[in-house]
Amino acid sequence: MQKLTFKQLAPFLVLVAVAVAAIFIPSLPNFNDGGKYSGADMAWLIVATALVFLMTPGLAFFYGGMVHRKNVISTMIKSVVAAGVVSILWVFVGYGLCFGPSIGGFIGNPATHLFFKGVASGAPWSLAPTVPLTLFALFQLMFAIITPGLVVGAVAERIRFTAYILFIALFSLLVYAPIAHWTWHPDGFLFKMGVLDFAGGTVVHISAGCAALAGALVLKRRQSHIKQLEVPPANIPYVLIGTGLLWFGWFGFNAGSAGAANALSVSAFATTNTAAAAAGLSWMFFDVLRGKKPSV
Repeated sequence: MQKLTFKQLAPFLVLVAVAVAAIFIPSLPNFNDGGKYSGADMAWLIVATALVFLMTPGLAFFYGGMVHRKNVISTMIKSVVAAGVVSILWVFVGYGLCFGPSIGGFIGNPATHLFFKGVASGAPWSLAPTVPLTLFALFQLMFAIITPGLVVGAVAERIRFTAYILFIALFSLLVYAPIAHWTWHPDGFLFKMGVLDFAGGTVVHISAGCAALAGALVLKRRQSHIKQLEVPPANIPYVLIGTGLLWFGWFGFNAGSAGAANALSVSAFATTNTAAAAAGLSWMFFDVLRGKKPSV
């Protein structure tokens, strides 16, 4: 009989730990909100949450289509695995670190919302008063999921899967959570200084960009680039599918950040579409300017 190793048992033990922890999560006797929430705002934010989640498989297709064909599957898996890792961390301590009671304006108290304690029955978030706190927490979770996924493109084909899992966990807890608290929590020190981050320009994109740059510097150039070999993308249709999913998902990412179905969300929606269209046409224009055919 083959002896099981800890490495083989680890996924099962994690599932058991999560299941046991779920026993201690309090449940509400009913979900009658007494009409204190806006049905339209809840419906829109649910849709926006789903749209932002759609960006994760969009990244998988986009990055998977850009790498060498032998690395397509591993790159796509790295792009989507954050959905599992970050979701568990978010329920465990992530939400509390980002949006729990502030400790000196630098980090939230993780014990306050440990295993989502008090989220289902909590008062609405001050910046999204017309939707339940649980919905706000889930919308923010999607931002936490997509952020480490953005780094995959900078480290593709040069990082082991287990090392990337460790990176996701450490980045989410030690980088993303503090920056989110500084910027989006009313008691965060950057928030108090008047810093405005409407849809993650700082929390998501600057943090992911810095992490991607650090990863690229540490891992160095790909071997094919060192040898000055031009490796064609594995699958251009994958890139097109990924681009379409990202464009579509970004409507929820930006317009949903208004926290309600209002004029601000409509303005963000229009701006998102215009910016994406201009970016796509600009890429094609510069391709033609360099003497090439229009491409993606």
